Amino acid sequence: MQSTRSRRKVAPEAADAGDSGEKQEQLLLSSAICNGEDLGPFVRKAFASGRPETLLHHLRHFSRSKESEIEQVCKAHYQDFILAVDDLRSLLSDVDSLKSSLYDSNSRLQFVAGPLLSSLDSFVEAQNVSKNVDFALQSVSLCIKLKALCSRANHHLSNGSFYMALKCLDSIENDFQYKTPSSTLKKMLESKIPEIRSHIERKISKEFGDWLVEIRVVSRNLGQLAIGQASAARQREEDLRIKQRQAEEQSRLSLRDCVYALEEEDDEGGAGGDENDGYNYSNNGLLGFDLTPLYRAYHIHQTLGFEDRFKQYYFENRKLQLTSDFQVSSMTPFLESHQTFFAQIAGFFIVEDRILRTGGGLISKMEVENLWETAVSKMCAVLEDQFSRMQTANHLLLIKDYVSLLGVTLRRYGYAVGTLLDVLSKHRDKYHELLLSDCRKQIAEALAADKFEQMLMKKEYEYSMNVLSFQIQTSDIIPAFPYVAPFSSTVPDCCRIVRSFIEDSVSFMSYGGHLDFYDVVKKYLDRLLSEVLDEALLKLISSSVHGVSQAMQVAANMTVLERACDFFFRHAAQLSGIPLRMAERGRRQFPLNKARDAAEEMLSGMLKTKVDGFMTLIENVNWMTDEPSQGGNEYVNEVLIYLETLVSTAQQILPPQVLKRVLQDVLSHISEKIVDTLLGDLVKRFNVNAIIGIDVDIRLLESFADNLAPLFSEGDANQLKNALAESRQLINLLLSSHPENFLNPVIKERNYNALDYRKVVTISEKLRDPSDRLFGTFGSRGAKQNPKKKSLDALIKRLRDVS
Repeated sequence: MQSTRSRRKVAPEAADAGDSGEKQEQLLLSSAICNGEDLGPFVRKAFASGRPETLLHHLRHFSRSKESEIEQVCKAHYQDFILAVDDLRSLLSDVDSLKSSLYDSNSRLQFVAGPLLSSLDSFVEAQNVSKNVDFALQSVSLCIKLKALCSRANHHLSNGSFYMALKCLDSIENDFQYKTPSSTLKKMLESKIPEIRSHIERKISKEFGDWLVEIRVVSRNLGQLAIGQASAARQREEDLRIKQRQAEEQSRLSLRDCVYALEEEDDEGGAGGDENDGYNYSNNGLLGFDLTPLYRAYHIHQTLGFEDRFKQYYFENRKLQLTSDFQVSSMTPFLESHQTFFAQIAGFFIVEDRILRTGGGLISKMEVENLWETAVSKMCAVLEDQFSRMQTANHLLLIKDYVSLLGVTLRRYGYAVGTLLDVLSKHRDKYHELLLSDCRKQIAEALAADKFEQMLMKKEYEYSMNVLSFQIQTSDIIPAFPYVAPFSSTVPDCCRIVRSFIEDSVSFMSYGGHLDFYDVVKKYLDRLLSEVLDEALLKLISSSVHGVSQAMQVAANMTVLERACDFFFRHAAQLSGIPLRMAERGRRQFPLNKARDAAEEMLSGMLKTKVDGFMTLIENVNWMTDEPSQGGNEYVNEVLIYLETLVSTAQQILPPQVLKRVLQDVLSHISEKIVDTLLGDLVKRFNVNAIIGIDVDIRLLESFADNLAPLFSEGDANQLKNALAESRQLINLLLSSHPENFLNPVIKERNYNALDYRKVVTISEKLRDPSDRLFGTFGSRGAKQNPKKKSLDALIKRLRDVS
């Protein structure tokens, strides 16, 4: 201590500085201890500076300072401590008295509670026994219920009530499996329940597979039945339309106001179904159309929790079935298999529509539409391929009709069939070309079989079938039988062919998506008549007609065909639903005019040839006769006999107008032959007596024309006489007292309009006056010239000047 103090005295400033530093550190350490701070930094600092004893010193100093504080506190609370000790002493005496009291109470309680505890133990034991018995009874009851439920599940399984069996399994699994006290039963349930569910799934899947096989046959029958019903409905509509057309026509033609009520008879069972259903086509419903196995399978899979999987499985299987339905057998002609092909598809989509509406979401509308689009695409491809191969119109029509019925049937179920009908319309031209080709062959065969003989009908049904059905009768009065028609068998045969063409054309165009198709039918009917029938008749006329009787029969046939053509266009309009007034408004000229003209030309040509044979007798006429012929020359008598015979035969066959045209052509030819004879080299000269004889001949011919007045109208008889105009005017001019009037334009136009002045000059030069036979010879120079001859010579001179 002394040494320390001596060192501090030696260096007082350093010692003071050290003391202040130590105090500061001591204060910091005290503050850190009081605040509960970490003393680690102080310890590290002490050891780092190499003075740990200083830290110990500070800690001891802090400890001593706290002891003094504790001592001060103890002194402050000492009096309170003394008082507390006194209180504890008094409390100790009270506790002793309480202890003795508690001991006494416990003794009395033990004495009283002993019997009660014995009774309580007996009660607890009895209660445990009761609980065990109750648990046993509950377990037995649970096992009995479980056994009954298992028995019920087995019963449902044996009866095929799979849904009820599954509900029993669900009840066992939810209510009994985890509550069953028997581990053996638990293990049995855990193993058997999945097995039973798998068994049910296999059984129901087998039933569904059988239904898939059966529904294909059912779909085919269903499609055939539905399309058959559509066909019957179409026929009813067609019959009603025919009645309506007849009523409208009668109403239009009737002179009185008539009211017509059209009633449609109900088919047997046709109205037995619900209009909104679309499936009950008869009172018995659709045969075999049972969806119970499908809905049962769907319900079971829903119960098993496999709803989505079953939906996918159903859709894929039906899609595969539809794909297999698209297969067209190459071993069977499509004409024979097309009904089965389309009926199968129709039945498929009828079934799908029913499932869509009643299946509870088994298939969606989008899936059905996708299937339908695939089906339409495939059917269009098949039709395109098959139509491209077909070369027979009837085959194409049969398929078209069935496809249109398919469209009508499926349109009722909401399916879009426009694309399918467009394919049919696309092949319209090909069908009609094939139909025209078939009709060309049929017409050629019918014309080749014609014997050019009038048709004999022995019964009224023959008359109705061959005449009335084509409206080619000339009178509404039924003739007596046997009846000889003015036409040959070719006419009704050709009419039947044309009528069949019209009906086939309308049948193809009907129900094809186009309502106004009369113009199309009319166009092809025009082609049939003008290109096919007209050309066939022209070929027949040019190659097969030999003789006047055959030519006369062909000309008569053409007249009848002209009336038949009016019927054809009316028939086409009626079948097309067009009013007759509109069809008549758009009528054109007779489409067989070329054949008609050729037939009449051929008949006229043959008659002219015959007449030419008789006209050769004109060479026997004495052109310088002294006496005029009173009864006509020989040639004209022969011609008249032939013409009278001809008319007596022709008026039984030829219509008056045709006979008039032919006779007019023949008489005109005779007139030309007379003029040509006078003009030709055969006649070098002639006199007035010869001209008077020719005048008599022409009068006989005119008388013949006048005698035909009962057959024709007065105007037609005058036209026949006008056919002799050239010869008549020439003879009148040669016998005229004033031939110079020929130069008067007014008189010439009125009396000599058919004459050619060059012919007049040539023929007039050949006329010789009876008083001057050699006209310019020396023997007659001093004689006075005939004034008539003088006028004729002046006429000839002036005509030469004009030329």
